[in-house]
Amino acid sequence: MSGPQCCSNPPILKPESYGVDNCVEKLGGLNVYVAGSPNSKLAILLISNVFGYRVPNLRKLAENIAAAGFFVLVPDFFYGDPFVYDNNRPLAVWLQDHGTDKGFEDAKSIINALKGKGVSAIGAAGFCWGGEWFLSQTTFSTGCLISSIAQAKVVTELAKSDFIQAAVLLHPSFVTLDDIQEVKVPIAIQGAEIDDYSPPELVKQFEQILAAKPEVDSFVKIFPKAEHGWTMSYNVEDEEAVKRAEEAHRNTLAWFVKHVK
Repeated sequence: MSGPQCCSNPPILKPESYGVDNCVEKLGGLNVYVAGSPNSKLAILLISNVFGYRVPNLRKLAENIAAAGFFVLVPDFFYGDPFVYDNNRPLAVWLQDHGTDKGFEDAKSIINALKGKGVSAIGAAGFCWGGEWFLSQTTFSTGCLISSIAQAKVVTELAKSDFIQAAVLLHPSFVTLDDIQEVKVPIAIQGAEIDDYSPPELVKQFEQILAAKPEVDSFVKIFPKAEHGWTMSYNVEDEEAVKRAEEAHRNTLAWFVKHVK
């Protein structure tokens, strides 16, 4: 069993859904799906949820952001091993092999490679796993216990450093108040009304902390009727769900246009 919200509505990961991988190249030691001009001096990292870099909605978002003039990268932080429901490996077990501490180190490698190519400004957006901090003695509603898995953040950690110029967290998992207190770069947080991992009460506390940091530009929104994972794992036949996701995607692009320049 796995966390029901984290893994609900899994994507179809077949070539006809995500497209061929002719837009994948090696950078920083990882396979990376790329969109946009590699000559752009402005780059955006999109850091996936547990389903990995081949999620069709994620690649679609990469193309949309690239159309605004950014070089967009979606790295395969799972090295070809995204979470799959039906492979008899619970999410708790999968997470032990895919800690976000390694993801943070991989993200730094990619950022350093981008800077070596002359990129002058970088933004990063994290979806669930990509925005997560740590799991410690956490029990999912299904009864699945994840214990003592201390994991470093990816986008959350990048936002506390000088590696990026702007950050976006979309339905993050296990981000703490202390994490938000340490954020240094402009950050947008988009949460869901129905979310076991970042409930509205916690997201509102994030907002209060950021409001007390006038030196850090911030944007926080809680989407009514949205559930955790709604910006990537949504039913394309549900008109309201699509509208919510597209609004979050527009907000993400607007944040990068404002701060990654």
